[in-house]
Amino acid sequence: MAVRKKVSLPVEGGATPQMVTFDIEGAHPDNFALLFDCWDQQDVPSVRVHSECITVDMFASLRCDCGPQLREAFNKFSHAGGVILYLRQEGRGIGLKAKIDAYDLQERLGVDTNTANIMLGHAVDERNYRDAASMLKDLGLHHIRLLTNNPDKVAQLEDHGIVVIEHIQTEVYANPHNEAYIEAKRGIGHTLEKR
Repeated sequence: MAVRKKVSLPVEGGATPQMVTFDIEGAHPDNFALLFDCWDQQDVPSVRVHSECITVDMFASLRCDCGPQLREAFNKFSHAGGVILYLRQEGRGIGLKAKIDAYDLQERLGVDTNTANIMLGHAVDERNYRDAASMLKDLGLHHIRLLTNNPDKVAQLEDHGIVVIEHIQTEVYANPHNEAYIEAKRGIGHTLEKR
């Protein structure tokens, strides 16, 4: 088993999820999972796979919608049980420095996030969910209900042997600062759905 440590983590609001770290060869060493009460008593648990976004996770930035989606999962799972996987793949996998460079291009040139990533020599989305699949398997989870709006996340998990029996859409958290970002993400989703 690649599960390394499991400790309780009391949080605001009264929940006490277990925080789990992993030793998975080739994976980021600081990926972790939060297991909320009753997750292991569900026939098929609800899961949120969240990619690190320091600007929103730490500073509540309004430039994207992933922070509210994480909080949505956190609130749901605090009451009904579930699993959050936290993956250290900042900025759609390009890293924090490149993400800030992309922000700069967006501000100076008026391009969207997809175009900015390409201008910097990156793919629109470089995330890989192999580590998430390994983490789920190490937790004994081979069938899940996945909370996401990202069809590529579903496809990649299934490619890595996880059966997504239900794909649950998250809310859309639009605001004046992230409307173009959300529209660009919709464009990615439409492209992926046509594969």
